[in-house]
Order: sequence, then structure tokens, then C-alpha cells
Amino acid sequence: MLDFNSSNNLSERISAFIDEGLAKDRNAQTPRDYLGASRLGVACDRALQYEYLNAPVDTGREFSGKTLRIFEAGHVFEELAIKWLRDADFTLLTETATGGQFGFTAAAGRLRGHIDGVISEAPAELSLTFPMLWECKSLNNKSWNDTVKKGVTISKPVYATQMAIYQAYMETAIPGISEHPALFTAINKDTAELYFELVPFNAELAQQASDRAVRILNACEAHELLPRAAADPCHFTCKFCAWQERCWGGRA
Repeated sequence: MLDFNSSNNLSERISAFIDEGLAKDRNAQTPRDYLGASRLGVACDRALQYEYLNAPVDTGREFSGKTLRIFEAGHVFEELAIKWLRDADFTLLTETATGGQFGFTAAAGRLRGHIDGVISEAPAELSLTFPMLWECKSLNNKSWNDTVKKGVTISKPVYATQMAIYQAYMETAIPGISEHPALFTAINKDTAELYFELVPFNAELAQQASDRAVRILNACEAHELLPRAAADPCHFTCKFCAWQERCWGGRA
């Protein structure tokens, strides 16, 4: 018999209610009808197809409550970073003059991206140039240390691709944003340590990501199933590879 007075059991029950609430909130959100530019550095073409097509997830493969809590905590860390930079005399803009995130659309709205922010001023002693793309991530201790050691381009190629394509596509709305290095900010979720890195615009990487987006969108329109990142789906740790290919029927 379960002991409902047990502190461990109480913790599990309350956590379960919270996770259920998070799942309901997520399920109530309007699904994306576009390919997110922030995802174009992901290794698996088919995973991106599934995301774009909103392919249904196999039962039991949904994001866990813990994962949803991690997502929400990431937003909190980003808000903290915004406050800290502003308190340090950075002019960091996170919304347009009319409200809402800075962002772009391409391919008739089928490709979209939203940036964390734009820095237009900073302490003169830092000798930074503006306007500057700002990208913020919160990482666990192991991941944060790896990023500090290797740099974001090697340690986190998905983020590097994200910044490159953002700089390319935001140039029209914010002239000069591709001429100046982006400021990548990483917060260590375990220790609250901060890491900042200037990331110069990589035009080649941006073009590769843009070409990839076109290839994925065209394949979806043509009902062409692109390959996985590896022949064995279990080799690629991605929940999307567990999705049934119901878009065109059967499994590849």
C-alpha cells in the first residue's frame, strides 16, 4: 500500500500534477506551420522534416515533464541574463518598436526565425561594434565547460549555425548586423558562471543552412522522405527518429 504521508511520495505526486499542467499548456499551443531557422544545424534532415510537418509522436515518446521544466527554466535564465547585461550598461533590445520578438520570414513564410536580442550599445572599454546579434543559452555544467574549452562553433555547431543564419536574414531589417560579431552568452545552470564569446558572421555556414532549408521544404512538398542522420535511428539520439512516418505511410 502506498504511504501518502511519505515525503517522497508527496513530492512525486505534486511533481506529477505540475508535469501534467505543463503538458496541457504545451498541447494547447498552436503548432508551428514553418521550419524554425534555429534548428537548421541539427544533424538529421528527416528530423527537421518531421518537425516541419508536425508528424505525430509515438505514444510514450512525448517530452517528459522534466524536459518541459528544463525548457521553462531556460527562459528564466535568459530573462536573468537580459537584466544583468542591462544593469551592466548594455543597451539590449529584445522587442521591436511595435512589440514582439525581432525575427524574419522567408520562403513564403515557411522558414522563420526569432532572435534573442540586439545590442546597440555597451561600455566603451569593451570596444564592441554595433548592431550586434545577441544569443543566449543556459547549459549544464558539463556542456558549459565544453563550450568554454572548445568555443561555440566546435562545441555547439547547432548554435553557430543558428547565429549565422540569423545574421544573414536579419540584415535587411537591421542593417549592419552581419558586419559585426554576434555576442554568444552561455549561463552555467549549475554554478551561475557566465561565458561570453564574439562570433564573427560565417557567410558560408549561413548559405549552407539556407540551402538546406530549401532542400527540406522542397522534399516535403514533393513527399520525398529524406535520409536520417544515420542508417540506424537508435544511433542518433533524437526523439523525432522514433516518430512513425505517417505522413506518407509505413516505415522507411
